[in-house]
Amino acid sequence: MKITFVKKIQLDGNFCKKCKEVQDKINAADQNQFIDQVIIADERDPSSPGMVLAALYSADRAPFFIVEKEGRSPEVYTIYFKFVKEVLGQKITEEDQLKEILNDNPDLNFL
Repeated sequence: MKITFVKKIQLDGNFCKKCKEVQDKINAADQNQFIDQVIIADERDPSSPGMVLAALYSADRAPFFIVEKEGRSPEVYTIYFKFVKEVLGQKITEEDQLKEILNDNPDLNFL
């Protein structure tokens, strides 16, 4: 299995907020060992490797993970906790999942 982690640099030259948060989670959980390569999607350069991959896989948010397993089509994960659970087989809390959903969808309105 090959795992590619794609992070985005915004027009201002900084990594996106979510990319920083996910990188911090990866570091804290010692998951760097599972990542085969990190590629940058630079908004200032549409031909940057990460922007090309985003277009190729129709990834509309960053960061994202491309998981390639032998004999299967690559899978793209745009939700970190789903990636951790389904690909790395690690446990995550329901609270962490819900926080990520709310963080990724600020327009959600709960009663």
